[in-house]
Amino acid sequence: MSTMVSRLLPLFEQERLAGRPAVLATVVHTDGPTYTKPGALMLIAASGEYAGLLSGGCLEGDLADHGRAVLDTGKPKLVHYDMHGPDDLLFGLGSGCEGAMDILLQRLDPGSQWQPLRRLVEAWKSHRAAALLLVVRSNDPARPPGSGLLLDTLEPFGGLHSRIEWPGCLLDAARHSGPSRFLGAALPGLDLLALHQPAPPRIVLLGAGPDALPVAQLANFLGWTLTVIDHRSHYAQAARFPNAESVLDGGVGALRQLLTGESAAARPLDAAIVMSHHFASDRDYLDALCTSGVPYVGLLGPPMRRERLLAALGERAQALRPRLHSPVGLDLGARTPEGIALAIIAQIHARLNGRDMVAGADRPAGQLATS
Repeated sequence: MSTMVSRLLPLFEQERLAGRPAVLATVVHTDGPTYTKPGALMLIAASGEYAGLLSGGCLEGDLADHGRAVLDTGKPKLVHYDMHGPDDLLFGLGSGCEGAMDILLQRLDPGSQWQPLRRLVEAWKSHRAAALLLVVRSNDPARPPGSGLLLDTLEPFGGLHSRIEWPGCLLDAARHSGPSRFLGAALPGLDLLALHQPAPPRIVLLGAGPDALPVAQLANFLGWTLTVIDHRSHYAQAARFPNAESVLDGGVGALRQLLTGESAAARPLDAAIVMSHHFASDRDYLDALCTSGVPYVGLLGPPMRRERLLAALGERAQALRPRLHSPVGLDLGARTPEGIALAIIAQIHARLNGRDMVAGADRPAGQLATS
């Protein structure tokens, strides 16, 4: 989704614990260039406070006004914005996106069990993907706008009649539609959104030195799940990485356990970053990663060091080379720990989203990495 549910969490927990209703705004359909795409979320509190962005800040104030009406009536509302050409000047929003968006607003409260946002939050916290069908427009009173179906359990929400049957082909298509997708006229008189929330990316940081801190901070900012491993106990301290899922002291042994443990199959790693600055440890980390299925392996340091490490692995290195990014990160001209962290995280972000960005091959990567 364009807007991560993790950005909505603080406001959601605040309003839920206080028992106050809120409004969930969901982008359900777009046309042309828009800031966000179908599946993007925004949460609006009764106070007008909101979390999440559906535009560059142009529409959020107007959406908050619409949200007040939804809070008062309890009835979902579909809001249309058309920023094509001069029409945008009529709105006075000046978005500059030159596209159109349909946004569904629906009230969340204890009576509705805070669905569907509660299920999306639960899945995110459990590091699982989630998918649901959301009714956008409907001529069927048994399937009102704002109602829907949780695709993993087929549990209805939002006033959807529990005895309604859905065509199996429609459910299969919704489950496997990939990114969130608008399903216009999915059934007669019925427009739907197949909303897909992927599991948060899971990465492991192999090395917990001072320059690993900004890498961890940026990964957390993006909502990624992070494990930190180091062979040095004075670096492998949870207090230094407060937002990491786990911080492990044990070097390559901890990595091998992570790669083969019970969670490995259910929650595979998306990326590994090798940056311990210790030659023998980096060699052992790379050796363990040779036979893993981790699709992205980043290695901090210059090309000469990379070749020495790969030579030490012998023939096993052949299984690693196609996945190895070294010097790690995009060529941003970075020289500070913060800049290098940005280059690393940007490259992983591009790979996760299917973008084949040009890496800094054979550049003098982070001068901090010449250990």
